[in-house]
Amino acid sequence: MSASIEASPVRSDVVVIALVGFAHAVSHFFHLVIPLLFPWLMPAFGLSFTQAGALMSVFFVVSGVGQALAGLVVDRIGSKPVLFCGVLLLALSGVLLGVAQNYAMLMLAAGVAGAGNSVFHPADFTIINRRVTKARLGHAFSVHGLSGNLGWALAPLVMTVVATQAGWRVAAFSASALALISFALLFALRGQLDDAQAVRVTGKTSADRSCVSTWSVLRSPAVLLCFVFFFLITAAFGALQNFSAAALKAMYDLSLASAASCLSAYLLGGAAGIAVGGFVAYRHSQEKIIALCISFGALISLLLASGVVVGWAVLPLMAVMGFGIGIAGPSRDLLVRRAATQAFGEASYGRVYGFVYSGLDAGLATAPLIFGPIMDGGHFSTLWVAVALLQGLAVFSALLVGRQADPDGV
Repeated sequence: MSASIEASPVRSDVVVIALVGFAHAVSHFFHLVIPLLFPWLMPAFGLSFTQAGALMSVFFVVSGVGQALAGLVVDRIGSKPVLFCGVLLLALSGVLLGVAQNYAMLMLAAGVAGAGNSVFHPADFTIINRRVTKARLGHAFSVHGLSGNLGWALAPLVMTVVATQAGWRVAAFSASALALISFALLFALRGQLDDAQAVRVTGKTSADRSCVSTWSVLRSPAVLLCFVFFFLITAAFGALQNFSAAALKAMYDLSLASAASCLSAYLLGGAAGIAVGGFVAYRHSQEKIIALCISFGALISLLLASGVVVGWAVLPLMAVMGFGIGIAGPSRDLLVRRAATQAFGEASYGRVYGFVYSGLDAGLATAPLIFGPIMDGGHFSTLWVAVALLQGLAVFSALLVGRQADPDGV
């Protein structure tokens, strides 16, 4: 009897984690839909690199602002309708991209995609925190991170193959179809996503409570530090994602293919690290895991900056750095949960996750502005020093969050 009672929560947790993970994979897939089509969009519309890049700036700006706003809505009406809306917006963005006739329509498609992307962190993490058994939260966050990496990994294969074989418009429609499949699955199992027991708040009107709670979130030192942490660590990742291949090629005389493989090794190492991180997130204090793993990554960045590494060792070093950073992922998400629970209780998950994770978009949007001039000046070693500096500052901010957050808040 006890085994069957235990099996039900386990099955429920597995379904919730799988549903949210699949939706998260689709959102990450859409991160790359437009940039992967640049080789077709640029000649089709006569775009410069600056104009093409501006499309992704629109995506991340809308997504960053939208995350904070989506968090408010999640706390007001629950995660499920917000998640549904986000998936449908992604599907709409694929259609708009597929029928685009000019640059303005491309901008609209990018903006709609950013709006769709904005809902996933506040909605996903609120569902996970409210629906998954506490003992399995570390694994839930691990799967969530892994699914995002899977979406990134699948996008180049699907979009490039379809665009090559059938044209970029068909590729855009194919992305839209993927989002619709995700929506159909979420809707069919919508009962597993219900978190509408959300908020028990007292006093004043609903609007007043929302306003006060929002400003309380923005004034919370722990939440602000979480935002800073995400901005710093994502700016470092943005530098690696955009420029590490070029920097390694120049510094270590690697071929373009070998340098690109080093970035792939970093991403694959990160995925493996996330899987391991789900097992260690509850065994030690989250901020200590974060500090140890990211500091290890910063040391490897400095080693690569020195230029003394032999060429064959660059790829395994990148993989090991990614592995270390990846281990910190689930602990990072649990640390945000601690900060949210300590300051505001469960009613605040949407707002806290929405605001904090908008730091991801801010970091990704800022990284090219910081590191582009460094690369243009040929200061390739400086890139790695700057990455290490950002990672070190991220460690410092995580430790400060840990000092303020209740260790029992997870």
